[in-house]
Amino acid sequence: MSAPLGVILAGGQATRMGGGDKGLRAVAGKRLLDHVLDRLGPQVGQIALNANGSPARFDEFGLPVLPDSLPDWPGPLAGVLAGLDWAAGQGAASIVTVAADTPFFPRDLVARLQGAAGPSGLALAATREGDKLWRHPTFGLWPVALREDLRAALTGGLRKVVLWTDKHGAGTAEFDTVPFDPFFNINTPQDIEIAEQLVRQA
Repeated sequence: MSAPLGVILAGGQATRMGGGDKGLRAVAGKRLLDHVLDRLGPQVGQIALNANGSPARFDEFGLPVLPDSLPDWPGPLAGVLAGLDWAAGQGAASIVTVAADTPFFPRDLVARLQGAAGPSGLALAATREGDKLWRHPTFGLWPVALREDLRAALTGGLRKVVLWTDKHGAGTAEFDTVPFDPFFNINTPQDIEIAEQLVRQA
């Protein structure tokens, strides 16, 4: 099975961090984007970054920077669509998305998503807390073949990821939360302090 392309979703506004790019914040002496690239790079082919605003601030990473194709921050699905449009231009069949603020996601994320893909080729990552399954919709496998369907859904006002993925029978790759939730994400300055401790176990 050929490796999909990777897309790092960094298109949010980081309001709880006081604005700016969360991916450029440091944890354990490394920027979050560096942590993410270290984990994603071995799992995919090319990597692009979905981000809005001036792409120049990411120049040193040497990645294609893909803005949302829809205005007014419509959410992560707009970043997925931007990634699918880019991947189509590369002749790729699928992308895997990860969030720029989640430095400890699994090193076998892509293989597990591919193994869990539903008939349409879609899959989302998830973790379990008691009887509750928590899906992580920014961590998914997305087939390029569905990009026009996604574009139509977004243009029609859809914003909630799982409403669209459920419609297409997305599979679920469930990940363990021991010793900690690998999808722990950084939303506040206090979360950076927690991440500094988790680095030792990651």
